[in-house]
Amino acid sequence: MTGTQRSSEGLDPRRRKVLFRCWHRGMREVDLLLGQFADARIDKLSEEELDQLENFMEAQDADIFSWFAGSKPVDPAYDAPIFATI
Repeated sequence: MTGTQRSSEGLDPRRRKVLFRCWHRGMREVDLLLGQFADARIDKLSEEELDQLENFMEAQDADIFSWFAGSKPVDPAYDAPIFATI
């Protein structure tokens, strides 16, 4: 069970893939952070924001969780405007 409340119907293939990846990270806490964001915003993100989100998802789950928890500074390679938006 993913937790998603949004259907991928009507999304282009790239957005479908990003939505799926946001909900299937491996660490449940990060699934919830990114998945809920994607549910709410995937259809509204610009191409640049999608690029940033795809790059952000390359980071390790433990790092992403630490950045959101504030226990570790965000790696400059992932500190894009999408981080603040999430």
